[in-house]
Amino acid sequence: MIDEIKFENLIEPAMDWFLENKRDLPWRQDQNPYHIWVSEIMLQQTRVEAVKSYYHRFMEELPTLQDLANCPEDKLLKLWEGLGYYNRVRNMQKAAKVIVEEYQGAFPETEEEILGLPGIGPYTAGAIGSIAFGNATPAVDGNVLRIISRVSDDDSDILKDKTKKAVTAKLREVMPEGRIDSEDASLPEAPGILNQALMEIGALVCVPNGAPHCEICPWHTMCLAKERGTIDGLPVKKKAKARKIVDMTVFLIEDGGKVWIRKRPKEGLLAGLYEFPNQPGHLTKKQVADYVEAHGFDPIRVEKLEDAKHIFSHVEWHMKGYRVRVAAIDEKMAEVFPKELETEDYFVDLEEVRRAYAFPSAFQIFRNILV
Repeated sequence: MIDEIKFENLIEPAMDWFLENKRDLPWRQDQNPYHIWVSEIMLQQTRVEAVKSYYHRFMEELPTLQDLANCPEDKLLKLWEGLGYYNRVRNMQKAAKVIVEEYQGAFPETEEEILGLPGIGPYTAGAIGSIAFGNATPAVDGNVLRIISRVSDDDSDILKDKTKKAVTAKLREVMPEGRIDSEDASLPEAPGILNQALMEIGALVCVPNGAPHCEICPWHTMCLAKERGTIDGLPVKKKAKARKIVDMTVFLIEDGGKVWIRKRPKEGLLAGLYEFPNQPGHLTKKQVADYVEAHGFDPIRVEKLEDAKHIFSHVEWHMKGYRVRVAAIDEKMAEVFPKELETEDYFVDLEEVRRAYAFPSAFQIFRNILV
């Protein structure tokens, strides 16, 4: 259990291991809080290797916090396209505006101030504060909870808030402070090194999927789960609630040069992103043709596409797709759309669909058919 391990004994081996084995990552080249912040938000649901290209593109387009605060929404969402969880980048922009307006553009340094920014929780505040400013603040996420549950042979449910609070409190008691003796100017102060060490052990050693690499673990001589043979059962997570299944039909309505797209409402799932027209349920070819005609188009050919599925946190979309070639699309056709339609609709050139419009991952399989 968590009280069976002496946390102070974990610190030095973890930090020494990190200094020998840390990966060379673009956001580790300095202690710029903006760089750390962007990388941490991107890394929350995406693998490190995949994040690198997104991070470079984001920094090229928005190199400063002021640039993020001023970025038009469509451009911001396009830069985030493929990372998902778009509210995260929206909250980043809200926070950037707060920093510009209330802190004169200088990233706040205390744990309390950082936690007060939109979209920043305890983990992100701990990561930014420790790495950028040397705050003795733990950064506890799923990776850290996993490795702590194993080294301490703790079977507490890591999805429960009280487990996270208990681990955070234990780490807070033993957080090192100040600078370590090193000529490497790119290294943060000791709290930042420890937090990155815990992240790195979780990413490279005590991995989430597959057997842990105990032979290279800095804690291999003190890991209680290894000693007791309980690693395979840790960490403990309560069974997730079954996702809701939603059937829908997606339409690619084009005339050979333009395609019909729409912007989702400003609130709700995938708010403000672009999509192809869709309807609930799985429609037949005849129903698709009727739908297209009802919107003022003249369907020439209706082609059934391969089925697709997209998984969100609490819902799954099971999608049937149809590619519909119609006679020339006229902008005036928008006038015949049902008055109750609560979306912004556009007819756009096919080559612009990928370049200029941010589509959620759920619709990218269909967009790839067009371009």
